[in-house]
Amino acid sequence: MGEPLTESAAELAGDLLIRDVQLHRGDGSASVRGDLAVAGGRIVALGPGLSGRFVEVVEGRGRALAPGFIDVHTHDDAVALAPGAMRPKLSQGVTCVVTGNCGISLAPGLPESLAAPVPPLDLLGGRDAFAFPRMADYLAALASAGPDLHVVPLVGHTVLRVRAMGTDLDRPATAAEIDAMRADLAEALQAGAVGLSTGLAYPPARHASTDEIAALVADVAAAGRLWTTHMRDERSGVVSAVAETLDIARRTGARVLISHHKCCGEASFGLSRTTLEMIAAARREMAVDLDVYPYTASSTVLNPVFARDSSRVTVSWSDPHPEAEGRDLHDIAAEWGVGEGEALERLKPGGAIYHQMDEADLRRILAFGPALVGSDGLPRDRRPHPRLWGTFPRVLGHYARDEGLFPLETAIAKMTGQTAAVLGLADRGRLAPGCAADLVLFDPATVADVATYTDPARPSLGIDRVWVGGRLAWADGEMQPARAGQVLSADPPPSAAA
Repeated sequence: MGEPLTESAAELAGDLLIRDVQLHRGDGSASVRGDLAVAGGRIVALGPGLSGRFVEVVEGRGRALAPGFIDVHTHDDAVALAPGAMRPKLSQGVTCVVTGNCGISLAPGLPESLAAPVPPLDLLGGRDAFAFPRMADYLAALASAGPDLHVVPLVGHTVLRVRAMGTDLDRPATAAEIDAMRADLAEALQAGAVGLSTGLAYPPARHASTDEIAALVADVAAAGRLWTTHMRDERSGVVSAVAETLDIARRTGARVLISHHKCCGEASFGLSRTTLEMIAAARREMAVDLDVYPYTASSTVLNPVFARDSSRVTVSWSDPHPEAEGRDLHDIAAEWGVGEGEALERLKPGGAIYHQMDEADLRRILAFGPALVGSDGLPRDRRPHPRLWGTFPRVLGHYARDEGLFPLETAIAKMTGQTAAVLGLADRGRLAPGCAADLVLFDPATVADVATYTDPARPSLGIDRVWVGGRLAWADGEMQPARAGQVLSADPPPSAAA
């Protein structure tokens, strides 16, 4: 059950009163009808019949009011620096994003000798994007920019690996190289990164040994931070990959979040039954969580292994062949008179959407109690996967309301309170006095994703208003000039507390 609502207070005063809404507190409990009051960027009261002196009063007319959604898996590191670039997220009700996932972060900076980012680092941009020597420099630039919404930063293992090893990545790291990675990791955690991410399925990290990862993850555990991982295999070897992940977490005592859990390729269909049983058993002795996006297609850099297990591959961007964006790899290869493998190589550097998952696995993972929701959207893609614009309304509308996969309260908790708890954000993800006033007002009857694979950049329906830190950031289908976002850390120093 949720916390008791604040009793009505006649002498309230503040910046904002939202009246007559269904209050979804973010903990999975049933919603209740009432009002919510905000002062100084914080929730000060919620309950029936609130009154007092407020700068603004919003009539909710029975719509849903929830904590702002937390996108636990993004690649928004670069766009978070740009004013107005977070429209895809605010339009969904997202008020906080976790950056630096899959081993990919903008900081610490790449070696000067590297002419271009090694894929998949180029998901974030070209060489110029990696302009921050230390994590502290990136976070200072982010704070100075005044982001559209809150940012929770991770540091990426692949970046640490490239800094320590250059382009000689097809081997395990030496002891000296691991020490260099540990030093960079220590600086990033001290600067405010909430943890370390790994992307072991990608070529630059594929040859990292379990011991290399464990050495870094042990430091993360000692600092009380989080390890997130794009596992070594999400295909037919996904069970072994989960076993390796759990072994590292058990050896180090780390809290682990398995990124975008899925089973790719027909040979892996149904294996989610086994992986979820493994995760459920492990949760009885250690902290293991996972996130998922609500689509049966993935998206990342062009990769022949990923393409091999896909029923269809659609190019999302290509530097040498921008005319190929939005086209299927099969058609491009036929037009060029070459095999799909050769066509893929000609299109590099670039990215693609890979149709490769089974709906039954997706539903099973999404319905798993501990599963969180993350978009894994790629804002640099010129023809992005629709998850960039549609993830959260798709869970609320399609899976919760239309398909009845779980109640609305459960869907909201997966996007708010549960996520905040995993990240260690004590004052986020809940409607309670003292919590940050990151809020989304939406219509449960009409909320829906409308972004498609052919027309992906479409704002969702049913999201009425979004507040970041008590300031209006989205209303009537448009961004508002709030720019009230902050850099959030799981354990910030007192002077930086949000």
